[in-house]
Amino acid sequence: MEWSSIYGFLGFLGASFAAAMSGAVFTPGPWYDALKKPSWCPPNWLFAPAWAVLFLMIAIAGWLIWEAVGFAGGALALGLFALQLVLNAAWSGIFFGMRRMDLAFAELCLLWLSILACIIVFWPIDARAALLMVPYLAWVSFAGLLNFTMWRLNPNLPR
Repeated sequence: MEWSSIYGFLGFLGASFAAAMSGAVFTPGPWYDALKKPSWCPPNWLFAPAWAVLFLMIAIAGWLIWEAVGFAGGALALGLFALQLVLNAAWSGIFFGMRRMDLAFAELCLLWLSILACIIVFWPIDARAALLMVPYLAWVSFAGLLNFTMWRLNPNLPR
């Protein structure tokens, strides 16, 4: 493996985990603890390791696309990749920071669409990259259902 490839991978890893940092800035805290949650809500400790694995897979997917076509040849694919990272980073601030479950759900729907778009656009370039995004889409689907359910269970909660 060439150094440029290693540096490229580290760049994608850094970008992915930079997006993940919003989860460290906007933490659940007492507000989240006080929310009514469905019985199928995972324990809080599960979220960090699940997201760590997903962000590693996201980074590898982006890197595979970059390796295959570069920035110039992958403008659409890598633009969608960047968009889903931005949308992912924004969710924590909207849900935990602003305490707006309604806006967080709407934003999460956009995130879901951006991940699906990545999978579709990645597939002809590198099917492995597309497949690496599928667990992410599944997790965000689950997170969307959880976000929506909690929003419905807590309609009158002050922000």
